[in-house]
Amino acid sequence: MALADPQGTRKSLKDRFYAWRTALVGSRAFQQKAARLPIAASIARKDGEALFDLVAGFAHSQILMAFVEFDLPDHLRVQPRTLADLASRTGVPEPRMKVLAQGAAALGLMTRQSDGRYALGRLGAALPGIPGLSQMIRHHDVLYRDLSDPVAFFRDGSDTELAGFWPYVFGASGDVDQDVAATYSELMADSQTLVAEEALAHLDLSDTRTLLDVGGGTGVFLAAAGQAYPHLNLHLFDLPAVIAPAAARFEREGLSDRADTTGGSFRTDALPICADTISLVRVLYDHADETVAMLLTKAHAALPSGGRIIVAEPMSGGGTPTRPGDAYFGPYCMAMRTGKARSANEISGLLAQAGFRDVKTVKTGRPFVTGMVCACKA
Repeated sequence: MALADPQGTRKSLKDRFYAWRTALVGSRAFQQKAARLPIAASIARKDGEALFDLVAGFAHSQILMAFVEFDLPDHLRVQPRTLADLASRTGVPEPRMKVLAQGAAALGLMTRQSDGRYALGRLGAALPGIPGLSQMIRHHDVLYRDLSDPVAFFRDGSDTELAGFWPYVFGASGDVDQDVAATYSELMADSQTLVAEEALAHLDLSDTRTLLDVGGGTGVFLAAAGQAYPHLNLHLFDLPAVIAPAAARFEREGLSDRADTTGGSFRTDALPICADTISLVRVLYDHADETVAMLLTKAHAALPSGGRIIVAEPMSGGGTPTRPGDAYFGPYCMAMRTGKARSANEISGLLAQAGFRDVKTVKTGRPFVTGMVCACKA
């Protein structure tokens, strides 16, 4: 049974129940009564804490930023230190250092010991060992500035600083500014290590003869694949200014005898026809649907019958939104202005549209690092 609401649309029983429940939970009188019931009080307290964490989230992120910018992991690497010692090492007045240290301890980055000194907490101790994380944290001031006016950002967001930070996504060619290319390459190389580890932990490339990594930057993923599979031939395709350090990486890691590079733009150039597997690692989410469709069509054309394509990147949760994919990479990609975080189902649909078959979502152990979808050419 459905009833009409004041606007004239008819509500289903499900919608009526939703409206009743929402009004009840939002009622101050109900909240006060619930606070006196043990089970309801526990739920209400957890909800309140979760809402407060959302409100305080920006302050938490800035404590993390300061923790990294003041090199506190390094200062505390050997031994715990007093507030006076940390203040002297960082140039932060001791009263202000106390606020930072207490906040970092509350977030698990540091711990306060019984003698009053501060040490690294488990999260703070782990941070230096996560490739690229410190660099990404430092880079986030760009995103924070873009999100400083969230109303304007979500209504329009056409003028973002992050888009200027990553100009390559707008179709840059071989004459990309070298400083821009170096900044991009360094940040991507550092953070790509984690993605390579996660992807290769769930991939089997034993039947692959040649792997073509499109948009592979300085060759981090290819080098990791080459080390994991000694028989594998490697080929890198990306902008000439971006892939310049790749040859040095391959030489340094003893892979130069089975690694090659081709400079070009997939927007204007055909992909090299040289491989039975193509990988796209953190490439699609940088680009709009029409660009992705064009790239996947080119990948399909470059592969032989039975060839495989691998898409590895952070993904939206789709029908089940996730914090990494939807609450972080969603706004991040929107700030870049060209791409978007897609669900595995959306990527599967684009692959099928390009002619790929046997499309499969590969479950990864750390989806906040990367998701993965694979497919084959019939």
